[in-house]
Amino acid sequence: MLKNFKSILVLSFICISLCVLTFLAFINPKLFFFLKVDLQILLILDAILLIIFLSIVFKKIYDLYTASKSKKIGSRTSLRYISLFTLFTLIPSFFIAFFSLFIFNYGLENFFNKQIAKAINNSYDVAKRYLEQNKKTVESDVFLMSVGLNRASEIYYSSPKRFESIVRSEKLLRRVDDVYLIDSAANIIFSDSDDGMFLKPNEEEINQALEGLPILIINQVENKTSAMIKLNSLIDTYLLISKNVDPEIIKYLNETEKAISFYYTVENKQLNIKITFAIIYILVVTLLLFASIIIAIRFADRLTKPLINLISASENIGKGFLDTKVPEDVTDKEFLILNKNFNNMIERLKKQQDKLLATERYAAWETVARKLAHEIKNPLTPIQLSIDRLQEKFYLKITDGKDEFKNYLSTINRQIKDIEGLVNEFSSFARMPSPIFKKIEISSSVKRAVDFYKMSSLNKISFFTRNEKIIIKGDQEQLYRVFINLIKNSEDSISEKREKNIGFKGKISVEINENNDYITITLIDNGIGVKDLNKIMTPYYTTKTDGTGLGLPIVKKIINEHFGDIVISNNKPGAKILITLPKIII
Repeated sequence: MLKNFKSILVLSFICISLCVLTFLAFINPKLFFFLKVDLQILLILDAILLIIFLSIVFKKIYDLYTASKSKKIGSRTSLRYISLFTLFTLIPSFFIAFFSLFIFNYGLENFFNKQIAKAINNSYDVAKRYLEQNKKTVESDVFLMSVGLNRASEIYYSSPKRFESIVRSEKLLRRVDDVYLIDSAANIIFSDSDDGMFLKPNEEEINQALEGLPILIINQVENKTSAMIKLNSLIDTYLLISKNVDPEIIKYLNETEKAISFYYTVENKQLNIKITFAIIYILVVTLLLFASIIIAIRFADRLTKPLINLISASENIGKGFLDTKVPEDVTDKEFLILNKNFNNMIERLKKQQDKLLATERYAAWETVARKLAHEIKNPLTPIQLSIDRLQEKFYLKITDGKDEFKNYLSTINRQIKDIEGLVNEFSSFARMPSPIFKKIEISSSVKRAVDFYKMSSLNKISFFTRNEKIIIKGDQEQLYRVFINLIKNSEDSISEKREKNIGFKGKISVEINENNDYITITLIDNGIGVKDLNKIMTPYYTTKTDGTGLGLPIVKKIINEHFGDIVISNNKPGAKILITLPKIII
């Protein structure tokens, strides 16, 4: 998981999200009712994630400590960087967490001081007194209105319209919102209401009003205060009035009640809240700390891993293992460039070593060939002379088996000629001179070899170059010999394939291209291909019945002495030969 930076980002996002949800669930448990997730579940998830982080961190630290003890390459550097990153992450976070916890505790203590408690209680008392005052005002208004209506009771029957006008006048004078005249059964006789909402009194309240005193009507509507009184001058008639309470006052009263309830609940659970908050805070902060440590470890690994790879590769190179490669992992661009340059340097060093070894190997083979040719060639002449003497002395004297005797001598002569030809090949390989470098057009050497085979070849041979004037430093005759050998090998490969498939049409293509400071010469045929690519350049290794195994080694030697490179591969069908030579920039 530490190796994948995307996984680190996902884990960090999950961690931060859980921490935020945990704190919000602690502050207001009803906030996430739609998720159906309570604080306990969130704390369990936090604990599980914390255990995962702890195991990752401790395993990483243990592995680094073990590697450091075993003196593994780069382990101390990695441990040092990871320790520094961890400390730089841990120390500031620890101090921030400590001061945050202190500030919370200090703030909670201030929340419960006497002045705040007194302010909350006073606010509630003010709102309650306002409502009580409102009720007293309604009681006074209903009593004063009843006095006026009792006086006007004489016109109640004689002039109902005038009586109603008096009622409305009283309503405006007292600033009442609703006025009702009802009977003992709570039936409405007269009404003048702003909102038309009639709060029907119960039987007990009507009975209490019979005594002629104002009665407050208890109702379930918060924004209205109602009172009722018996009109003594009218038969079975009661006056009921209502005043609307300011909605802001009602809202303020409700909020104050909730605040007082919350305040004393929190005050009673002050110690439990502190302990709970401390546990949640420590858990969440620890979770965030270990997430930060994991990110720090990841960055430390990202920084030290390329250095460790380079150290390990340099040690292997120092031991002579030039096949070592620095892994080109996904890392910072600068390290990636450094790794690529280091690998290119190793590759060039290996090529130079291979060329040096090939040169030494060819020198050894030349010495062997020279000695072998000398040791074999010396007895060939006496053997040849002895055979001639045998033929002269005994051929005429033999009467029976004269033809067999002659055939035996002819066979020996042929074998001697074959050995002599092989010795001449050895001598030619051993005496091959160093190239004489001159400025030459490489296309002329290649075209000359192609034209030589075109005259007698049964195969289609093509040659292509975009630039006829490509100049290199080289020995024209030796390079001509190179391409003569290579085209001959292709011819033999196609001939061997034609023996199995009569009528097969062979193709050989030679192409010259430029590549920055180098030229590439590519030869492709559709023959049988190469059986063993690892041994093909070894002197005296051949798959032909009449081959000496010196053709390609001579080619390799000449190309190496021209500071070039040759690569042979199978092309399916056939073989592909790629020669690279340095060119002269004109």
